[in-house]
Amino acid sequence: MTNPKKPKEVKFEVYGQEMLEKEVKQAGNSGRIYLPPDWVGKKVKIVRVD
Repeated sequence: MTNPKKPKEVKFEVYGQEMLEKEVKQAGNSGRIYLPPDWVGKKVKIVRVD
């Protein structure tokens, strides 16, 4: 029987320019990821991997 709270893992295929792997840090009641300043104004996609 599968765990109903754990979402099913799916595969994503994404084309882009760069990739970073970061850990989300606590920020008040939410989470935060810091990205390079040259990424400001760019479109990004975030995928939770665990």
